[in-house]
Amino acid sequence: MRLEILPVLGIGHVSEGDDLAAMIATAAPWLRDGDVLVVTSKIVSKAEGRLVDVPADGPERDTARNEVLAAETARVVATRGATRIVQTHHGFVMASAGIDASNVDKTQLVLLPKDPDASARALRAALRERHDRDVAVIISDTMGRPWRNGLTDVALGVAGMEAIRDHRGEVDPYGNELQLTQMAVVDELAAAGELIKGKIDQVPVAVVRGYLTATREDETGASALVRDAAQDLFSLGTAEARAAGLAAGVTLPDAPGPTPADPLAVRRVIDAVAGVVAPGTVFTLVGGDDEVRAGLVAAVPGWPPQATTLVLGSPPTPVDPSDLVRFGADLHRLRIALAVEGIPSLLLPPPAGSTASAALAL
Repeated sequence: MRLEILPVLGIGHVSEGDDLAAMIATAAPWLRDGDVLVVTSKIVSKAEGRLVDVPADGPERDTARNEVLAAETARVVATRGATRIVQTHHGFVMASAGIDASNVDKTQLVLLPKDPDASARALRAALRERHDRDVAVIISDTMGRPWRNGLTDVALGVAGMEAIRDHRGEVDPYGNELQLTQMAVVDELAAAGELIKGKIDQVPVAVVRGYLTATREDETGASALVRDAAQDLFSLGTAEARAAGLAAGVTLPDAPGPTPADPLAVRRVIDAVAGVVAPGTVFTLVGGDDEVRAGLVAAVPGWPPQATTLVLGSPPTPVDPSDLVRFGADLHRLRIALAVEGIPSLLLPPPAGSTASAALAL
C-alpha cells in the first residue's frame, strides 16, 4: 500500500451558509474517486452556524463560556482547576466539550457540529452529486488521550467508509484467532491528515490517497467509536470516582448477597479495618465448627435465609455512650470495606447470650 497525504490549499475564510463542497471542489480540482477527505470540524461548524457570541474578555466572558459549556455537557467526567473533561451530547469525552476559541473572532466561540456523521454524509453527497467526486469524508477534531501527553486528531463524523476495521475472527500467521482486535482506522486517517493541516497554517482540509480502493455506505458512522459509559472502565476521573464511592457508602443496601461470601475476602476486610477502628473493637468471622456456627446463626434475631456468613462485632469494654457512637461508625467502615470487595451485608442484633454487640449477615 502506498499512501499520499495532500493539503487542500486556498479554502479561505468560511462563514455561515457557505457551500463547503463547492469551496473544496474549487480548491482541489484534482480530487479522485476513492480519496479520503479529512475536514477540520471547525469549518463545518462555521458553515453550519455553530457559533455563539460572547464578550471579548473579562469575567463576563468566563461566565458566558461556562454557560455554553454547561449546555454542551451531558456528563462531567473530571475537573482539575479550570479544566473540564466532559462527555458531550454526541457521546465524545473531551476537554471543554470541544468548544474552541482559536481561528475565530474574539467575540465568538465555535461549537462542535450538531451531528458530525450527518455533516459528513451531506458533504460526501454534495461532492458526488454536484461535483462528480466519489470520496469518503471524515470530520476531524483534536482530542487529548488518557495516559499519554500530547494531542491528536480523531474522527467525529465519517461517511463513505466504515469507522472500524474489525479483525475479530481472523487468523494471524501463527494460527491464532483474533478475539478483540478492532482498529479505529478513521482516527488513524484523521491523525494522518493533521500532519499537514497543522493548527496555525490555515489548511483545514487534507486528502489521504491510496487507502481506499472504493467507497462504501455505512450508516453507523463515527458513532461506532463512542464507548458506552457503562462499558468504560475509566468513565470518571480519579477524584470524581472517589467522591462517587464515598457517596455510595452513604446509601449501602441492607441485605446479604445472593451468593456465598468468600471467607478469605472477609478476612482481608477485617484485617484492613483493624488499624482504623477504635482500640479494643474486634470483628470476628464465625467459621470452624458447623454445628457451633449454625447455633449462633439460629440465635441471631431476623437472620435472613439467604445469608451464608456471620461476622460478630464487639466494642471495647467497658462501654460508654461515646464508645457506642464510635462503634457504630466502625461498623459502617467494615460494611463499606466489604462492599468494596463486592460483599453486601445486613446489620442485625447479636446472638442471644453472645458477648458481641452486633452481627453482620453476609
